[in-house]
Amino acid sequence: MASMTDAVHPSGRWQRARGDERVDAALLRPAIRSAVPQDDPRTQATVRAVIEELSDDGFVYRFRQDARPLHEAEGAFLLCGFWMALAARACGHEVEAARWFERNRSACGPAGIYTEEYDVHQRQMRGNLPQAFVHAAVLETAVRLSGPGGQAG
Repeated sequence: MASMTDAVHPSGRWQRARGDERVDAALLRPAIRSAVPQDDPRTQATVRAVIEELSDDGFVYRFRQDARPLHEAEGAFLLCGFWMALAARACGHEVEAARWFERNRSACGPAGIYTEEYDVHQRQMRGNLPQAFVHAAVLETAVRLSGPGGQAG
């Protein structure tokens, strides 16, 4: 039977699954949704790992597909950039949260519509258009960053 320790990487951060040690931006969601404490060292280590391993120029990729540079495998997932803003806020990093939010908010088209992915190097929208999940994340992140405290409501 699996336990929570099966999902902990040797470095102390959360990992995708037992046997899959990759970092995944979706691992930010438990802290965002208060499923794990924001001050948990594994949560803090996961936030750092996502920033170090999956971010480029203020945008966040979901996970590393293979050994290629991140931008060669796919675009940055805008949803993950908003998750990073929420995770930074939940961990008490207000200024960083605002930076993540504003950077990802800027990746919309002229009509204010978001796609699923953003090509960081070519500065172009990629993927499904419009992407409802990204639009929902923009709204949630804007509301949560403008309110008091970092805890999920």
